[in-house]
Amino acid sequence: MRIRPALPSTPKPLHRPRPEARPQAATDRVELSQSELVQVGHTRELRGAWVATVWNINFPSHPGSGAAAQKRELLAMLDRLKDSGFNSVFFQVRPEGDALYRSELEPWSSSLTGVQGMDPGYDPLAFMVEEAHKRNLEVHAWLNPYRAQAAARRQVSPHMAVDHPEHVHRYDSYKWMDPGAEVVKQRLVDVCKDLAGRYDIDGIHFDDYFYPYPTKVDFPDSRTWNEYRQGGGTLSKADWRRENVNQAIRRVSEAVAEVNPNVRFGISPFGLPAPDRPEGIRGFDQYEKLYADTQHWMDEGWVDYLAPQLYWPTTQTAQAYEPLVNWWSDHTSGGRYIFAGNNLSGLGTGRRWTPDEFRQEVALSRAKHEAGCQGNIWYNIEPLMENRQGIADTFRNELYAQPALTPVMSRAQDKTMAYPEVKQDGAKLELHNRDQQALRAWTVYRPDGDGWKLDHIEPGEKSSLELGPGRWAIAAASRQGVESQGVVVEVS
Repeated sequence: MRIRPALPSTPKPLHRPRPEARPQAATDRVELSQSELVQVGHTRELRGAWVATVWNINFPSHPGSGAAAQKRELLAMLDRLKDSGFNSVFFQVRPEGDALYRSELEPWSSSLTGVQGMDPGYDPLAFMVEEAHKRNLEVHAWLNPYRAQAAARRQVSPHMAVDHPEHVHRYDSYKWMDPGAEVVKQRLVDVCKDLAGRYDIDGIHFDDYFYPYPTKVDFPDSRTWNEYRQGGGTLSKADWRRENVNQAIRRVSEAVAEVNPNVRFGISPFGLPAPDRPEGIRGFDQYEKLYADTQHWMDEGWVDYLAPQLYWPTTQTAQAYEPLVNWWSDHTSGGRYIFAGNNLSGLGTGRRWTPDEFRQEVALSRAKHEAGCQGNIWYNIEPLMENRQGIADTFRNELYAQPALTPVMSRAQDKTMAYPEVKQDGAKLELHNRDQQALRAWTVYRPDGDGWKLDHIEPGEKSSLELGPGRWAIAAASRQGVESQGVVVEVS
C-alpha cells in the first residue's frame, strides 16, 4: 500500500474564523450560462466504527512497530471503512491519561512505542485526520475521561499519576483519576479544548467509564468527599459523585463549543439506562453505580448525541435490543439524537452473533430514525478488517450501499449553506463556495423521478470534478452538516 507523506510533527493551530453559515445573497450567481437551483437532500445517518488503542486492541497491532508500519495500518483501516460505506471513525486518542497525538498536556501513549512518553516519530491523530477527510470520513477523537492506567507499566510526567498522585487511586486492577478533584476536571477540559483547537477533528467522544465499574469495596475518594463536606456541601455522596461528572460534562461541552463550534461532543454510555427502564429490562444501574446521569446531559443540551452501548442481541430478553433502542430514541430532546452502539466484535463468537443479527439491529435502529436514532457505531473495527463472515461485503452491498452524510448538528438546524459556484468546461467542473471556511463536502445528485437521489459525495478540498453524461445537481455541505441547494449542470 502506498505511503502518504507524513504531516509536520506538530499540527498547526486552526486559526480559521468560526464559520457561521449565512443566508444566500440575492446577487450570488453560479458561473454557468444556465443556472438552476433545486432542493436536494437525503436521509442522514452516522455510520461509525470504534478503533480501540488501549491494550493495542485494534491499533497499532504491535507497539514499537514504527511510524511507517503504523501509518500503513491506519490507511488500511480508512480504506476499509470507505469501501464498506462508513462515514465516521472513532479513534481512541486518550486511553489512559495519555495521548496518541502530540500534546504538551499529557505524555505519548505507550501503545505506540511500548514506553509512555516516547515520541513515535509522527502524529497519529494528525495523520488520521488528513487521510480520513480525503476519504469523506469524519474523525471523532475518543477519550476515556478518568482512567489513568490500564496497560502502561510506568507513567511519566506530565501524566496525572506523576504530577498529582494524590488524586489518582488504584481500584480493582487499574488506576483511576478522582472525578471529584478540581485538577482532574480542569485537565479533562484542557485536553478537550486542545484537541478541538489544534486539530480539524469532527467530534470529541467519551466512552462509558466515569466512576469505575464497582467492586466489593467503595471507590477511594474520601479525600475529595471530606473536603466537599467540610466546605459546607449538603449533597449525598451519590448525588455529589453525579454532580462531579455533571460539572465535567458541562464544562467540556461549553469549552469545545467555544473553541470550535463545528466539533460535536458526544458520549457512549452503558446501554441500560436503569433497571426496569424500559419495563422488563434487567441489569446494571449506571445512574447509581457509575454516577452517570445521561438523561440530564441530554436535557441540558450538554451533548450533541448519546451512543448507548447496546451490546446485547435482539433475542436476549432481559436486555433486548428493540425496547432499548426504542427507549433511548424516545428520550432525545432539543433536536439531539442517539447513535446505537453495536457489538460487532461478537461476530462469530456464538450462534447469536451473525450478519443477520446485525441486519436486524440496523433495521430496528432505522425504524426509530424520526424519533431520534440517527445511526450506528460499531465496536470494533477488527471484524470489518477481517471481513469476518463477509461482514464488510454486507455493509458495502446492503446496509451501507447508499451513501449518506452524518446528521446536521443540533445547533445548526436553522442555518443555511451557500450553494456552489460552478464553472463548466465540458465534463469538467470547477467548484468554489462562498462559505469555503465552512465547507466539508460536495454532494452530487442525479435525477430520480420528480426529485433527486444522492449519487456520491466528494471531499470539500477537491476543487474540480468530472461527471459522466447526464443531468446532475451539485450541493455543498458544511462542517456542521448543513446542505445547500443543488446547482444543476448538464453534461453532454
